Amino acid sequence: MDFETVMQELEALGKERTKKIYLSNGAHEPVFGVATGAMKPIAKKIKINQPLAEELYATGNYDAMYFAGIIADPNGMTESDYNRWIEGAYFYMLSDYVVAVTLSESKIAQEVADRWIASGDELRMSAGWSCYCWLLGNRKDHEFSESKISKMLEIVKDTIHDSPERTKSSMNNFLYTVGISYVPLHEKALEKAKDVGSVEIKRENKKPSLLNPFESIQKDLDKGRLGFKRKYVRC
Repeated sequence: MDFETVMQELEALGKERTKKIYLSNGAHEPVFGVATGAMKPIAKKIKINQPLAEELYATGNYDAMYFAGIIADPNGMTESDYNRWIEGAYFYMLSDYVVAVTLSESKIAQEVADRWIASGDELRMSAGWSCYCWLLGNRKDHEFSESKISKMLEIVKDTIHDSPERTKSSMNNFLYTVGISYVPLHEKALEKAKDVGSVEIKRENKKPSLLNPFESIQKDLDKGRLGFKRKYVRC
């Protein structure tokens, strides 16, 4: 399936209602409004195709960029490729759910995510923390350095309230993910989440929302989800 055909198929799957939801979350034109589940049949036909993923990502069309993440080859991308993708990720649904997800399936995930977290740039930082959420929620606990994740918990506790809005949200998810999916530091994550308390996220043209990582962890502990791991990260 070539580039033109994929673009035509995506356009045909677009729904006005879905498009409005994407636009209200920060997407901008061009956007078709394709539900992510509706992309699966096309993805099954294509499987992995990095050159096509690059063409689609370069369009600036939200749906094409999202689809690019589904068919990308995570280990076929270098750090400079990921940096190029994060440059093009103009809002959180791309940085956290396309670029961070694709990166999390690569061998260079942790070192790239570490550099993004240290960058001081809101969406790069958000993608870096999100990448760790996808990693911790999927890979075995022994694949991580306990002392490194422990230091990251301290960073979240000390800086979350003064961080940019999207970064706050991803840091909150990191606290939750360590608390549920990374058993060695489950207790410490609970303790840090309690220290953090409620996290206020301000959003453009919307009421601020309050996140409470301690309550979120507790809720899933009550459901017996400690140690939960996803089988797959991407669709």
